[in-house]
Amino acid sequence: MLKEFKEFALRGNVMDLAIGVIIGGAFGTIVNSVVNDLIMPLVGIAFKADFSNLYVPLSAKVRDAMAADPNLPLAKARELGPVFAWGNFITVVFNFVILAFIIFLMVKGINSLKKKEEAKPAPELPQDVKLLTEIRDLLRTNRAS
Repeated sequence: MLKEFKEFALRGNVMDLAIGVIIGGAFGTIVNSVVNDLIMPLVGIAFKADFSNLYVPLSAKVRDAMAADPNLPLAKARELGPVFAWGNFITVVFNFVILAFIIFLMVKGINSLKKKEEAKPAPELPQDVKLLTEIRDLLRTNRAS
């Protein structure tokens, strides 16, 4: 069983998958930074709001805290009680759309590279290889008859 597991784990596909997951995690961190640090602040300026801190209080404690501080951050509001964090949801959906678009562009680029590679004509065989192939084929037909 240990030998089978070793063969399974060392197969190319499993190693490729592991590398893909690791690189995907790192890439996800980069995309999250781009979205959260670069794009969302611009969206916040355009809409005069930071989506991630937009919510509706669902308890009296949170409403009272918001009365004292109208700019109460979502994290503090959650500590006080339940909130309907619709702005955070919009932020997560926006992040997903950007990530999906970037992955789409990557797959599209890889597919175009594959098409270019497939479109290349096969290299022509050298004359001596052609001659040896013809000799082999003649020998096969003579043996068959």
